[in-house]
Amino acid sequence: MAQIKIYGRKKALKNIKSKLSNIIHDVIVDVLKFPRDKRYHRFITLDDEDMIFPDDKSRSYMIIEIMMMYGRSQETKKQLIKTLFQEIEQELNIVINDIEICIIESPACNWGFRGQCGDEIALNYKVEI
Repeated sequence: MAQIKIYGRKKALKNIKSKLSNIIHDVIVDVLKFPRDKRYHRFITLDDEDMIFPDDKSRSYMIIEIMMMYGRSQETKKQLIKTLFQEIEQELNIVINDIEICIIESPACNWGFRGQCGDEIALNYKVEI
């Protein structure tokens, strides 16, 4: 299980939400081996006065949080981050300096879906990769 939150300025994300979601999902499917039908993305768009960031960032600055169950190796997580940087920069022309990514991990028992706790559900994908 992984859920993605994308924070950014309303004006900056308005016209790229769909393409950005597709890029993120393609990378998640490729690197984490997720089934294609498992897409959980939330865009949190902010007014200019609600998105405060350093002067070395442009108006395209965004934060991507990836919440997922423990189990992926350090190498897999690094590959996920690096591939996201590469694909977003290449496909959307957003410079790497304007993208921040944070992976937040939690034990499977802390997740609840399909009426059960995450450690009680048989997933159709591997977490330990």
